[in-house]
Amino acid sequence: MSEQQLPVVVIGAGPAGLAAAAHLVERGLDPLVLEAGSAAGSAVREWGHVRLFSTWSEVVDPAAEKLLAPTGWVKPDAATYPSGADWAERYLQPLADVLGDKVRYGATVTGVSRVGRDRIVDADREAQPFTVRIQLADASEQRVLAHAVIDASGTWATPSPIGGDGLPALGEKAASDRISYRIPDLDNPAARARYAGKRTAVIGSGASAFTALATLAALSTSDDGAGTHAVWVLRRGISGSTFGGGTADQLPARGALGLAAKAALDNGHADAVTGFRTDAIERDGEQLVLVGDDGRRLDPVDEVIVLTGLRPDLSFLSELRLGLDERLQAPVELAPLIDPNQHSCGTVYPHGVNELSHPEKDVYLVGMKSYGRAPTFLAMTGYEQVRSIAAALAGDREAAERVELTLPETGVCGGAGLFDEPQATPTDGGGCCAAPTTLSIGVGAPASSGGC
Repeated sequence: MSEQQLPVVVIGAGPAGLAAAAHLVERGLDPLVLEAGSAAGSAVREWGHVRLFSTWSEVVDPAAEKLLAPTGWVKPDAATYPSGADWAERYLQPLADVLGDKVRYGATVTGVSRVGRDRIVDADREAQPFTVRIQLADASEQRVLAHAVIDASGTWATPSPIGGDGLPALGEKAASDRISYRIPDLDNPAARARYAGKRTAVIGSGASAFTALATLAALSTSDDGAGTHAVWVLRRGISGSTFGGGTADQLPARGALGLAAKAALDNGHADAVTGFRTDAIERDGEQLVLVGDDGRRLDPVDEVIVLTGLRPDLSFLSELRLGLDERLQAPVELAPLIDPNQHSCGTVYPHGVNELSHPEKDVYLVGMKSYGRAPTFLAMTGYEQVRSIAAALAGDREAAERVELTLPETGVCGGAGLFDEPQATPTDGGGCCAAPTTLSIGVGAPASSGGC
């Protein structure tokens, strides 16, 4: 095959990866989606109990919808809010099914390079196709050649640790039986038993932490939840922007989520500890004690939920020449637009191939992975990214550089120091998780997540 006849390899069959495949097909290009899991949206399914704060109208990609339409697929009510499970079953899996053998499951990407060229070699580099090494479910290895590579593998598999310095706190590994890095699914009996009647520390200041606080507050008022209490541990203080945009947010459910977390505090279901950066975790009998880098010791807790952000796995891209910001691990042209020290997510303008290009030609990180360690990614942002990239790969530069998206504002835009830590967000295409449908939060629609 000539290089132009080779497929465009897309890593990950999540929202951004499948949308990329749909746009490539629309452009007459041949995608090959490599998915480590056994189904489409494997990461999304892991937080299937969480509801998005974007409606169906905002989480279905236009090119994907065109592919689905001839199959008789019916788009869900555009004004309603899907859960992660809804998103996977009613949209992502049908889309993957339409793509058919263009999607391979059980294929974990372990390395990407140029044929015969490690990252050092300049000679004739761009003339060589990409080689993508994969490990299959039976542990065998294969190599796939590609014309271009779009990495939409997300950040869900690599949550950030507890330590305020970005490293695991001392004792974090030893206490792993009492630590979770996910929002609990309290419809699961085992998870419910784990937190009911217990004192739980929730660490983090983002939307996932809001979700956990609201979820535990709901449990504390249930018949089997007496004694349930949360301790919200923040690395910063509480200010007017802590709980998000509220009623000013153009995504009503996103604003309502912050208000639900505030209500958990106001109603006594949670206490807040501010300015606390965890340095160590110690055992106190059957409980855990968090020790701050300033020497403070918090009262013992039964469980710890760590929601301090997600980070990209770049290990399998080590032989490629990526241009990444040294702080956020996002593409250097994109990083200034999403730096949480400068922006809320409502201030990030839509972007595409220009901001996502690297020194290594025809390699792109998209979706949640493109944001590196930055928070609050929206699914519609990922869809615009892959539309632009597909146009560029097809040679339509005018379309690639055209903006076809208007993002809603968060209502708390502006100002350095709005955040001083990454905020946890679930999955590629996700950001902004929210309260489960069983919780009435009184503002807007049911709160949400995942691509939000």
